[in-house]
Amino acid sequence: MASISLKQIQKSFGEVEVVKGLDLEIPNGQFTVLVGPSGCGKTTTLRMIAGLETVDSGVIQIGDKDVTKLEPKNRDVAMVFQNYALYAHLSVADNIGFPLKSKGIKKEEINARVAEVASSLGILDLLRRKPKELSGGQQQRVAIGRAIIRNPQVFLFDEPLSNLDAKLRLEMRTEIIRLQRRLGTTAVYVTHDQEEAMTLSDVMVVMKDGVIKQLGKPDDIYKKPKDVFVAEFVGSPKMNLVKGRASAGEFISESGFQIKVDPIISGEITLGIRPEDVKITNKDASSTQGKIEILEQLGPRAILTIQSGNQQITAVVDNENLKQITDKTNISINSQVEDQHYFETSTGKRLN
Repeated sequence: MASISLKQIQKSFGEVEVVKGLDLEIPNGQFTVLVGPSGCGKTTTLRMIAGLETVDSGVIQIGDKDVTKLEPKNRDVAMVFQNYALYAHLSVADNIGFPLKSKGIKKEEINARVAEVASSLGILDLLRRKPKELSGGQQQRVAIGRAIIRNPQVFLFDEPLSNLDAKLRLEMRTEIIRLQRRLGTTAVYVTHDQEEAMTLSDVMVVMKDGVIKQLGKPDDIYKKPKDVFVAEFVGSPKMNLVKGRASAGEFISESGFQIKVDPIISGEITLGIRPEDVKITNKDASSTQGKIEILEQLGPRAILTIQSGNQQITAVVDNENLKQITDKTNISINSQVEDQHYFETSTGKRLN
C-alpha cells in the first residue's frame, strides 16, 4: 500500500494538450475514481501513473519514491484492463500465476497463492479452463486475480467493467469494492460512467479537457456541484438546468418557466433542480403549470418528462405520488428552495 502524488503533470499528443498541469494527492488505501467524458484526460492520467505513457513535465510519486521516469515493471503497480488481456493459450491458473512465475518463484508457492486468490474470487473450480471457455465476468475475475497475486502497492483499473452486461457490471462493482476494502490497497479507477464512479469511490475526481473540475466525496459532489458542467455530468437522470433571471424570490426563464427561488439570489442565473427534487401535484393556480408528456415506469418509481410552456423538465417520482395525480395533462410543478442549485450564467460557477 502506498500514497500517490501527481504534481503539475502535463501531457500533450502533438499539438493537443490532453493533461494540463494536473495536481492530485491520493492517500494510502483510498479508492479514487477518475471520471469524465471521452477525451477528458482520465485514461492518459492513469497510464502515466502506470508508466505506459511518458510525462512531458511534472512529478509522479508512489509512496516516497519518484517514479516519473521508471519503467512500469519497477513501479510496483498492477493494472486491470478493459479487454482483460489474458493469455489465450494458458489456463486460468497459469494466467493468474504468470507474474509470480516470471519472478522465478517456486511452483509450490505459486500453486498455493493461485488457489488462495482464486478462492477469494469464487473461481477455484475454473483453474484448468482456458479463457475462451469463460464468460466475460469470469475472464474479468481472472484478470483481477492476476493483479492481486502480485500484492502491489497500487491497483490501477482502466474501465474494467465496460464490456460486461448490466447485471454483471453490478455484480463486479460489489466484488471490486469488497476486494479493495479487504486488501486495503490504494486503487485508482477510470470510468466514463458517473453512476459507477459514485458507487465505487471514496473520492471522485471529475475531469474535463485535461483538468480537474471537482474533487471530493461522491455525495458531496452530487449535492454541491461546483459548476454547470459537474452539475449536468453527475447524476442520472441529469439535473434540470434552466437559464433565466431571478428577482425578489421569483425566477423566470427565457422560455417563460416560472418558479419561486431564494430571494437572496438575483440577476441572470442558471437554475438547477435535480429530477428527484421536482415536486408534482394536482393543478394549483399558485404554482407553475405543466403536463406529463412521457412517463417511464421503473418499478417503484417513474421518470417523467414534463412540458411547461416551452420548457422541458425531468422529474423522478415514486408511484404512490404518481397515483395522486388525477389529470396528467394538467399538473403543478414546484421545488423546495433548499433543494435548488444556482449558477452564474456567464461563468457557470456555483452561487449557493
